[in-house]
Amino acid sequence: MSDSKKEVKPLKGLSDIRRFFHRNEVPVYFISATNFNLLGADEWIKSFKFICYIECFDGLHPNMFSPEEEVPHDEFESIEDINNYLLEHKEVVDYIKSRKKDGQAGKVMFLMFDEKTEKLAKKNGLEVCFPPAKMRTFMDNKVNTNRIAEKAGVACVPYVLSDVKGYDHLREVSKKLGNDLVIQTPFGDSGHTTFFISNEEEFKKHEDEIIREKEVKIMKRINCRGAAIEACVTRHGTIVAPLMTELVGFPELTPYKGGWCGNEIHADVFTRSIRQKARKYTRLFGDQLREEGYKGYFELDFLIDQDNGQVYLGELNPRITGASSITNHAVFALADAPLFLFHLLEWMDTPYELSVKSINDRWARPENIDDWSQLVIKHTEDTVEYITEAPPSGIWKKQKDGTIKYDRMDTHRRAVEKENEAFFLRITGEGDYLYEGADVGILVMRGRLMTDDFKLTKRAKDWITAIQDQYKTTEPASTEAEKEKIAEIAGFKMM
Repeated sequence: MSDSKKEVKPLKGLSDIRRFFHRNEVPVYFISATNFNLLGADEWIKSFKFICYIECFDGLHPNMFSPEEEVPHDEFESIEDINNYLLEHKEVVDYIKSRKKDGQAGKVMFLMFDEKTEKLAKKNGLEVCFPPAKMRTFMDNKVNTNRIAEKAGVACVPYVLSDVKGYDHLREVSKKLGNDLVIQTPFGDSGHTTFFISNEEEFKKHEDEIIREKEVKIMKRINCRGAAIEACVTRHGTIVAPLMTELVGFPELTPYKGGWCGNEIHADVFTRSIRQKARKYTRLFGDQLREEGYKGYFELDFLIDQDNGQVYLGELNPRITGASSITNHAVFALADAPLFLFHLLEWMDTPYELSVKSINDRWARPENIDDWSQLVIKHTEDTVEYITEAPPSGIWKKQKDGTIKYDRMDTHRRAVEKENEAFFLRITGEGDYLYEGADVGILVMRGRLMTDDFKLTKRAKDWITAIQDQYKTTEPASTEAEKEKIAEIAGFKMM
């Protein structure tokens, strides 16, 4: 053969793709506050490691690295800040250098990142396996999401996009939407940045946050249920996972009225026609994202109108999300390949052939979907407490007397066999603080945790209480050092 590069044969189908990743020698990293979003990825991808700020597994996870020394840093205000801290930490830099393969540092994925993160990744020799931060930020803007949906032919809740100068101006620009409104600012966790407005008093509570924006999304308030669906834009089309229900605003789990607090995945979620419409809209949206230059993982929130069955787009998350773990461990993903594998394949410099239609057809069949639920537990009280004891991550079992007992360490939920077991991922641990909205941990269980009318089951409530009871706390000390620590508590979304 000539000196030209040897032609690389394309991977043909799922078996070739799975084998390719099982034999992968290129270092691949997921860097974030925790490894929650890509739990289990290390079992699919050889040479894959997690680099995390929070040590959720007490040093027992075989493929997780967390720097031991806490070095001085500015107060964290976002996950991006945490990732930038990690990429500048000497222990992390040395770890990445030590794992170089053929002089290459490898590839990296993040939950959240900004342009500084991109520069730091490049400085470490890492290729970011996501579209540019600038593009993600543009698409993550809830106002821009609606504009993309219009181009894709995806229905949105009746809305207007406008600035808001005051309550009278709000009523003027939204008069076609009725009296009950929902306002979303362009960015942020829906639990913090979604406002329900039906009168001037309610508007006044959030006036400063609303009027400072150049443009907000003003929607008609509908009687709806939340749903979520994850997908991946590939060169061969958009792969669409099954529809999930969303747990939103349960006071047992979150202090935020519109706050996401979990998901369920099961075969007969909503009606068949609603599932089909959501899948169609997701494919259309994904295809439009590809037209916009985007590739890889994304998630759509849908709002199902309970009065007429209409399916509307809620919002876009152009990334892996808090629902990714439950998507990537379901039967359909285990039988073929998880979505994050198709995502990463777009950055692996290897040609491949794949029938996206065949995958989508299989993943739409009820027999390929098993029942799982996850609960995201936040501290719901308006208190600050110092944690003296916290439960370990792993498999927990409910005893006959209703109490729960730690059974064994495990790294994700696939080891859960029965409905009296649960996988718990601890986020906040001993020596940390509980504060209103703090992410305590995630519970993952087989079966459903909501009733057909979207109420928490008794099993769900019992497990929430049982996990909360495992935490022992005291009042924080009143020393200046302690006060400084409390002042640095993060108030942002961790997953």
